[in-house]
Amino acid sequence: MNCIIVDDEATARLIVAQLCSNVEELEVIDAFGSAMEAIKFLNQNTVDVIFLDIHMPGFSGFDFVQTLKNPPKIVLTTSDTNFAIEAYEYESIVDYLVKPVTQDRFNKSIQKVKAALAKAPEPETVSEDTTKSNTALGQELYINIDRRLIKINFNDIQLIEAKGDYIEVKTTKENYRVRNTLKKIKDKLPEKLFLQIHRSYIINFTKIIDIEDNSVLIEKNVVPISRSNRPELMRRLNLL
Repeated sequence: MNCIIVDDEATARLIVAQLCSNVEELEVIDAFGSAMEAIKFLNQNTVDVIFLDIHMPGFSGFDFVQTLKNPPKIVLTTSDTNFAIEAYEYESIVDYLVKPVTQDRFNKSIQKVKAALAKAPEPETVSEDTTKSNTALGQELYINIDRRLIKINFNDIQLIEAKGDYIEVKTTKENYRVRNTLKKIKDKLPEKLFLQIHRSYIINFTKIIDIEDNSVLIEKNVVPISRSNRPELMRRLNLL
């Protein structure tokens, strides 16, 4: 089995690496000090298991798990005992190791990983109906402005902001204020182009210029990213 280690503390990474080295069938491919570095690696590589710390600056272990489209088996390594129940809500998490970890306890965790890998289900396939519905989407949206139906191409939309009982559709040419809800317009938008990153904002994913901390820049608009929506945004990014 191959694995990676994700922990912001260098000493903790070394300790887990040493524990791994004492298990003959386990090979450490790499170790990372941040979740972002690990995400970049996993965009290009696959592993059998990840040894993951929960508390990391800017991006917790649980946030990291949620970014993974097809997560491998995950063993949490943490000094915090308060998240054990939450951990087992994730199918990919097979064990919860509390630091300091003994070799005997680590070995038992490896047995759990091997058992989980042995009964891993086959990857899900996209249904024909889903494919048809996605390809059937048009390329434009019509909005009602002063009793006129105005056509807006999806590619021209930069972002949509909720403002009370109205939404503002910001495009490359003009902004439109419509009496509607964010939820209703979200159902009309193709998922491959649009993503809700905050309770008040939907963005055109292709219009992102920059991402910094908890916000994205689209044209001249700085749009906040909520913590609950951040994992999906990171999952969609094509990181180098």
